[in-house]
Amino acid sequence: MAGSSVASSPGGGTSGTAAPGAGGAAAGYRPSATLPFAAEFRRQASRRRTQLALGFMVLLPLIILVAFQFDAGDDDGGRGEFSSLADLATSGGLNFTLFSILVSASFLLVVVVALFCGDTVASEASWGSLRYLLAVPVPRARLLAVKLVVALAYSGLALLLLAGTALLAGTLRYGWKPLSSQVSAELAPADGLLRLLGVLGYLAVVLLVVAGLAFLLSVTTDAALGAVGGAVLLWILSSILDQITALGGLRNLLPTHYSSAWLGLLSTPMQTDDVVKGAFSAVVYATLFWGLAFWRFTRKDVTS
Repeated sequence: MAGSSVASSPGGGTSGTAAPGAGGAAAGYRPSATLPFAAEFRRQASRRRTQLALGFMVLLPLIILVAFQFDAGDDDGGRGEFSSLADLATSGGLNFTLFSILVSASFLLVVVVALFCGDTVASEASWGSLRYLLAVPVPRARLLAVKLVVALAYSGLALLLLAGTALLAGTLRYGWKPLSSQVSAELAPADGLLRLLGVLGYLAVVLLVVAGLAFLLSVTTDAALGAVGGAVLLWILSSILDQITALGGLRNLLPTHYSSAWLGLLSTPMQTDDVVKGAFSAVVYATLFWGLAFWRFTRKDVTS
């Protein structure tokens, strides 16, 4: 019948069973079509930890905004540098956004990135669903690549939600005014917005180290909490070691040494030397960790 699809048998006849493809795979099987990005993105979006993490990124600037409304206005001279930063934060939407980034960069964003990248594979193993994904079959390298890209996408989305919510709420409350900081003169709003985008871009690159470390731990252990907590603890350890001046030039090799170099993007004139060094260091560390993760996962026995 026209339009019917039957496969030829080796003897010249026909068979209702499709002939195997190259390498013995089923006809029509394409490794590149398994576990599409959109399907994994939707799957992760339905998870409670994704919803809570992204929701908190939206909620945090609002909490800070409300907290500023309880300022009694009395200055006892004992609040120090943080007081001056808080006062600066209420002088415009751009400054409020900068303050929100400042108080989140050293710990909160580290935890969120570690959560998305450290939980992605380890949680599948702890649920016992990882082996079923591989039995679809999804090639191991593709499974890791898709999960890594999705985790990075949600990490970037979290960063954008934090900054975007802070900018919107801060502008509505304090107005669209020049960007000020303790290391620069006032910057026009347009220039200040570009500087903030540069800060976000640099933070995203630096946090790739956390993403790489958490992802490596995620393919090494079946305990998602261990992968997430391990990445955060190692980042904190690196930050502590960076404060020990006796280490001298060895501190330059630590992944956290240039984590605050984004402040140079706010200075007048703009200082980019440490930004370039920090970006290069982060990319090298992240590439190393991801390479080890792929090497480890493609060779391990998956039993869970």
